[in-house]
Amino acid sequence: MEDVLLSPLKLGSFNKSSVSGRSTPRSSPTFRRVHSGRTPRREGKGSGRAVQWFRSNRLLYWLLLITLWTYLGFYVQSRWAHDDDSKVEFLRFGGKLREDVLHVEQNKQKDSVANESSHTVVDNTNIVHIGVNKRMHVTLAKKEDGISRRSLSSRKRTRKSGRSSRAKIGIKQKVKKVVEAKDSDEQYQELPNTNVTYSKIFGPFGSLENTILEWSPQKRSGTCDRKSDFKRLVWSRRFVLVFHELSMTGAPISMMELASELLSCGATVYAVVLSRRGGLMQELTRRRIKVVEDKGELSFKTAMKADLVIAGSAVCASWIDQYIDHFPAGGSQIAWWVMENRREYFDRAKPVLDRVKLLIFLSEVQSKQWLTWCEEDHIKLRSQPVIVPLSVNDELAFVAGISSSLNTPTLTQERMKEKRQKLRESVRTEFGLTDKDMLVMALSSINPGKGQLLLLESVALALEREQEQEKVAKSNQSKIKNLNGIRKEKISLAVRHRLRDSSRKMKITSPVIDNPSVLSATVKRKLLSSGNVTQKQDLKLLLGSVGSKSNKVAYVKEMLSFLSSNGNLSNSVLWTPATTRVASLYSAADVYVTNSQGIGETFGRVTIEAMAYGLPVLGTDAGGTKEIVEHNVTGLLHPVGRPGNKVLAQNLLFLLRNPSTRLQLGSKGREMVEKMYMKQHMYKRFVDVLVKCMRP
Repeated sequence: MEDVLLSPLKLGSFNKSSVSGRSTPRSSPTFRRVHSGRTPRREGKGSGRAVQWFRSNRLLYWLLLITLWTYLGFYVQSRWAHDDDSKVEFLRFGGKLREDVLHVEQNKQKDSVANESSHTVVDNTNIVHIGVNKRMHVTLAKKEDGISRRSLSSRKRTRKSGRSSRAKIGIKQKVKKVVEAKDSDEQYQELPNTNVTYSKIFGPFGSLENTILEWSPQKRSGTCDRKSDFKRLVWSRRFVLVFHELSMTGAPISMMELASELLSCGATVYAVVLSRRGGLMQELTRRRIKVVEDKGELSFKTAMKADLVIAGSAVCASWIDQYIDHFPAGGSQIAWWVMENRREYFDRAKPVLDRVKLLIFLSEVQSKQWLTWCEEDHIKLRSQPVIVPLSVNDELAFVAGISSSLNTPTLTQERMKEKRQKLRESVRTEFGLTDKDMLVMALSSINPGKGQLLLLESVALALEREQEQEKVAKSNQSKIKNLNGIRKEKISLAVRHRLRDSSRKMKITSPVIDNPSVLSATVKRKLLSSGNVTQKQDLKLLLGSVGSKSNKVAYVKEMLSFLSSNGNLSNSVLWTPATTRVASLYSAADVYVTNSQGIGETFGRVTIEAMAYGLPVLGTDAGGTKEIVEHNVTGLLHPVGRPGNKVLAQNLLFLLRNPSTRLQLGSKGREMVEKMYMKQHMYKRFVDVLVKCMRP
């Protein structure tokens, strides 16, 4: 009996028909299928086997799944680390933000509102603060919340819980905005709303700088020296910089510039801000410096992951103490850049001075003073302190016409000098000054330590002496006229001929040679030699920084009282608000004064900035100022306190009468800055800090 071999197709057909309950032959009409509209399935052996093999190989399946999750994890982490705007999108759930993310956004809005509300409007008689804007922001916030609630009421009732949570968040927003408005009001209490003394507030001139210079800080690119050791050490490292405040003063601005340089050199930087009051938050955002939203637990966790923590003031002592208590080994990664030199700051910092890795000072005088105090209190430091003076940043050096990383083939040093001269003329026109006026400038926070009141007294004394000397000069002129009248008929003809011949040799034109008044020229020069004035100049004083967080209200009121009691002095005093755009002010000035009292200035950042712009410096013979200013070479020094008022007044009059001496002193100061206080000099010293403190 022959074996019948069934083909696979027939076997499949037979089995299928058996299962379905059909025994009808394929050729019968009832077996014929109605043609379907679907595309018939193609049965390929290769694809089927591949799918079956993939399903049976579970190891390959899990490897692909792990690879996919790893890729997604790295992608999310990179977006989180490099794009702050995308963080909000990542944390959206159900179309709404989590409360913690909303808190971060509220803080950012709060900072921008605080900066916008800090501007002032000045008319001819008084100054009016835009304090109304603070209330407007709160009012608008309430209206917007009301609109959102009305629109939510038309939604389905199933979203009632969502509406209630959002309403609670809206209440928190309003409360925070009201508190923020009160803080801003407190910051500007030292400025009266109506006061004729403040009618002469000028600036800031940021927009004018952008127009004339055809450049702005927003256009700045990376300024890192790619070949420097500093760049090599900080590349791909993590840093945490601790700001004690965000006022537009020396320490916060220096820390901000350090953060910008670290970012430019390829480092990751986080900023911990202990006090957000001030005007630098907007600038930190513009420079893309990440600010840790919490100065407590979150800041400690961020610092633990950093390669180095740099604290920028003695006021940071409380944060350092809490951080080391939270993470005892954290002290070995802290470099403390102390920028104060007064005893009260040492007393605040001494509990943790021996717990940090390294102390950084600004000057030799400051270092010696703090080491002496440490010996008196039996404090043993972990390592020898390092001295890192401040420097002139690239933006100011660029406008001053000094070589910097911002120079381009179209914006050379010579080209910037021309633009700076044009900027000087424009700003002085805004001030109402002429070429006959000598503008003396002092930029700093207004408090007793900076000595602005003593400076006003010195200017008043100088103006008083100038008026007295003008009276003496007029008296001398009247004596000369009387002397000419007596000698008119006694002059011999021979003398007249000799004078006529000498005048021809010197090629001096005289309207009437026979005029007897010519004979008294020598006598006139002798009588007026003490004046030594070729062209009369007026003294003007520019004071800043109005609105600074560090200003002392009582001290400002005392200055206003002094000005009101000296009416003529008010006409010679100008004011300017706190700002980071100071290139226009340095360009317009002729002399700079740093009148710090007590033990003097720690270093004097504004001192080297003024010297970079070719300004002679009149400073107190104390602190870091006497290290920077060389007497009779780059400036003139005077004693601290009221005994120094007379000397400062004499120095002001001396520079007022000798414009050529001003230029000579300013030129020497500019040369010193180019040799010692440029950015590359500071970061070269900072390399020692990185080597000693940073993790290998």
